[in-house]
Amino acid sequence: MKNIFAALALLLSLSFSAQDGIQFRKNTFSEMLAQAKKENKLIFIDAMAVWCGPCKLMDKNVFSQKTVGDYYNANFINGKFDMEKGEGLELAARYGVRSYPTFLFINGDGQLVSRNMGYMPESTFLELGKEAHSAVKNMGSMKARFEKGEKDPQFLINIIKLHAETDYDFAKQASERYFKNKMTPEFTKEEVGYLMFAIKSVDDPNYSVFKKNQSALLQHFPAQTFKQFDNQLKIQKSWETSVDMKTKTVNTRQFLKETEPLVGKEAAERELNRRKLDFYEQADNFAAYQAAALAYFQNNTKADPTEQLKAAWIFSAKATDPAALKAAQQWAERSVQMRETPENSYILAKLYQKSGKKAEAKMYAEAAVRLAKQKGADSSAAEKLLTELN
Repeated sequence: MKNIFAALALLLSLSFSAQDGIQFRKNTFSEMLAQAKKENKLIFIDAMAVWCGPCKLMDKNVFSQKTVGDYYNANFINGKFDMEKGEGLELAARYGVRSYPTFLFINGDGQLVSRNMGYMPESTFLELGKEAHSAVKNMGSMKARFEKGEKDPQFLINIIKLHAETDYDFAKQASERYFKNKMTPEFTKEEVGYLMFAIKSVDDPNYSVFKKNQSALLQHFPAQTFKQFDNQLKIQKSWETSVDMKTKTVNTRQFLKETEPLVGKEAAERELNRRKLDFYEQADNFAAYQAAALAYFQNNTKADPTEQLKAAWIFSAKATDPAALKAAQQWAERSVQMRETPENSYILAKLYQKSGKKAEAKMYAEAAVRLAKQKGADSSAAEKLLTELN
C-alpha cells in the first residue's frame, strides 16, 4: 500500500510540476495568430531543434519554473516549433531564425516585436518576457519619451535590447544617445555590445566613441580584434567612395590605394574582388562579374564553398567561355566532393552540359533527381535537364 501511495504522490508531483511551467499549445501558427489577435496578446515561440543542448536546458531549468509559467501563461500565447521540420521551416525563413534556441515575440498581425537567442537563466528570461509585454503596451509612449529627449541610461538600454532585432534605427539612436551621455570611463561587456552593434560606418557617432575609448575596450577583446573591426569600417568607407552608382563602375585604383596600407596588397585585392562579385551581380554586368569571380577564387584558396557554388550557378546560366566554364566546374566539383546535394549536383550537371560533356552531365542530373526525391524536394528542374540529355 505504501508503494501505491508513493507512486501516486510521485505522479501527482510530476503532474503539478509540469503544470507549473509554460504551457505550450499544439495549435498551428495561423491559429495562434487568430487567438493572439482575439485576446490582444503576443505570441511567444520557442524556436528550437531536437538536437540542441541549450534548448533542452531551457526546457529543464527555465520553462518548467512556476514564476516563468505564471507570467508567460497569463500574458502570451505560447508555442514551441522545431525549426527543421514541418511548419517550423516556414517560420524559420519568415523570421530569420538561424541559431537555437531563438525566442520570438510576435503580435496578432504576424509582426516581430522582439527576438533573442541563446540559453539564459530564469530571471533573465522572465525579464525578457516582461520587456516584450511592456513594449507592446507602451510602444507609443516609449518612442514619445525618446523623442522628448529622455536620457535615463536604463531606459535607453531597454530600447536597445528590445529593438535591436526589430527596429534597428530606433535602437541605434538609443545607443548613440546612451554613449553621448555616458559619464564613466569604464565599459562593461554589455556596453561594448551596445556600442559596437550601432557602428556600421566611420561616419556613425559611435565610431568616435569607439576610437576614443580604445584602452577601455581592449579590456574585453584583443587589440587585433579592435584593429580588424576598425579596418573593415575604413574599407567599407573606401568602397563607398570608389563606387559610381550612376555608371555602375568601380575605381579600382582608388580602392587599392586606400586599402593596401590597412591589410596589405594581397588581402586588398581579395577584398576588392569579393565586393565586385556582389556589386556586378546586382548591376547585372556578367562580363565584369565573371572577371571578378575568376580573379577572386583563383587567388583565394580558402574561399567559402557556398560563395563558389553560387558563382558556379551564375556561370552555368550565363558563361560561354570554355576556360570560365572549366573553372566553374571545379567550384561545383569541390562542393559535391564535400557533400553531394540536389543543388550542387544539378549545377554541376548544367556546367557539364554547357561544356559538351554529356555523359558526366547525365550522371549528375540523375544524382540530382535521386537526391531531391530522397529529401522530398522539387526535382522537376533536374528531370527536365535529364530529358534534354537523353
